[in-house]
Amino acid sequence: MRRNRRRGLGRERFLMIASAVLVLGSLTATGLWLGRDKGGQDDGYVVDLSAIENNTAAGRAEEELSQTKDMEQEAVTADDLDYDPYFQETNSQKVENPDQSESESMSDGAEQQREEQRSAKIDNKQEEKQNSDETNATGETNEEAKETQQLIEEENTTALSTAMQPALTFSDSDTLVWPVVGNILVNYSMDKTVYFPTLQQYKYNPAIIIQANEGDLITAASAGKVTSVFSDPQIGNSVTMELGGGYEATYGQLANVLVSEGSYVAAGDVIAEVAAPTKYYSVEGTNVYFKLTKDGSPVNPLTKLN
Repeated sequence: MRRNRRRGLGRERFLMIASAVLVLGSLTATGLWLGRDKGGQDDGYVVDLSAIENNTAAGRAEEELSQTKDMEQEAVTADDLDYDPYFQETNSQKVENPDQSESESMSDGAEQQREEQRSAKIDNKQEEKQNSDETNATGETNEEAKETQQLIEEENTTALSTAMQPALTFSDSDTLVWPVVGNILVNYSMDKTVYFPTLQQYKYNPAIIIQANEGDLITAASAGKVTSVFSDPQIGNSVTMELGGGYEATYGQLANVLVSEGSYVAAGDVIAEVAAPTKYYSVEGTNVYFKLTKDGSPVNPLTKLN
């Protein structure tokens, strides 16, 4: 009995050992087989770290190159521009308008070009006048000389004319300054007739005739706007000015008129010179014709002159 039991135990131990060896062998074979497949799979997913490092270095180099170019461009821009016309410091009291500055510059350039053209035209006319002196001496037309003189007068008028248009505010309480200093040859008279020596007749006189010397300067009696420059058979070259408040002043017996229609003058500005008298005032002598009206009706200038 004991011997049979020992044999049975020994057989069981042998089976157990054999089973364990078989299981271990199977596990070992399975592990080797799985390890081979895993190694093959890992070969396809190997990460090339050196390539990544190379790409990163190339990217950094390109970025640094781009930054360097931007810095160079900014440096060139800063050197080329003296200032930015659209830049304004905070709390700055000065505000520049580039568009306005450019417009003003263009306007100044156009004005200078017009002045140059006018000067060139005057020079050409003067040269033509010199070339035609012989023709004028023979009694032929003198229109070119007159045109040249007119251009010169317009050039001189530019200094008296202003771009601004001041308000004309002459009123009943305001006074005038004498356009020329001299005695009264023929007084104002609209209620009765007065005697005119040259005409040898009596008639109404809506102005005053002031004695003067030929070539004397005639000044504006008040600030005003020139509304008319004309020539009249009786009073010669004349100028009419609007003073404001319905008042107008007319100056006659003029030579070398320095104002033009539309120009503004201040009181005391020279507007012309005294001319030789017309045939209607040959007996009275050299004079200045000065007339004042309000709303078209004559007013005695002596009531306004200082």
